[in-house]
Amino acid sequence: MSEAVRLEGKVVLVTGAGGGLGRAHALLFASHGAQVVVNDLGGSSHGEGANASAADKVVAEIRAAGGTAVANHDSVTDGGKIVQHALDAFGRIDVVVNNAGILRDKSFHKMEDADWELVYKVHVEGAYKVTHAAWPHLREQNYGRVIFTSSTSGIYGNFGQSNYGMAKLGLYGLTRTLALEGFKHNILVNAIAPTGATRMTEGLLPPQVFEQLKPELVSPLVVFLGSDACQDTAGLFEVGGGWIGKVRWERSLGAGFDPRAGFSPDEVAAQWARICDFEGAAHPKDNMEAMREMMANLQRFAR
Repeated sequence: MSEAVRLEGKVVLVTGAGGGLGRAHALLFASHGAQVVVNDLGGSSHGEGANASAADKVVAEIRAAGGTAVANHDSVTDGGKIVQHALDAFGRIDVVVNNAGILRDKSFHKMEDADWELVYKVHVEGAYKVTHAAWPHLREQNYGRVIFTSSTSGIYGNFGQSNYGMAKLGLYGLTRTLALEGFKHNILVNAIAPTGATRMTEGLLPPQVFEQLKPELVSPLVVFLGSDACQDTAGLFEVGGGWIGKVRWERSLGAGFDPRAGFSPDEVAAQWARICDFEGAAHPKDNMEAMREMMANLQRFAR
């Protein structure tokens, strides 16, 4: 990565940084000059137990390389404690990387409430708690970078991951809204959908593919998004195996019906091919653009 991307004087909080993607993010941020808060409860990939050694080992790696870091062992559901730890250690917080996550894969008909609720608590509530605690400080200093970790399981769906997919696409909805609210305060918010060889993906990918998907191939994007070099916000980026691509919504031009006279299911059926035709598709960037065709239809029939 170019040395033009530097983070001296910046304090970066990475959750779930005791291994896998989070560890790779923390190490790369530190190598680019950031002071890093390495958060990890040290639980299993299923959300069970706790072990302080995971975060401690990463901090030791960073310090051995000449970097600056502290370990935090709180759960992301106690986000206020994690942010306060960053403030106590370094006096500020600039970048929040919401990376912590667990898996509880089951087909929907076998899903139990505990499987659904724990995935929600770690991914969604945890990201909310950490970011919500950091937000006032980012606003006050008129600067911040926030990165959420989404997933292709949320974007496209994945068998046996209804809980995980729900949580991960929900985080992109949070990304879009916080990008709007944070923009005037110079807070940029983006999301990644990474594919990496971690304990969460082990066994889900063919071994020959797993070996090539190093977490270190995701982190350069995360460090870029957390730096001053990035001026984009509200983005969603798929990343893995040395490849990065930006994702955007696409919508057909649709079909219009007379809102005054109403329309029938039979008329919907007659227009179904047109409704589902993506030729010349639109790519709405916000709610106003999303409503453009609807408003045009209302005006057309108002004449």
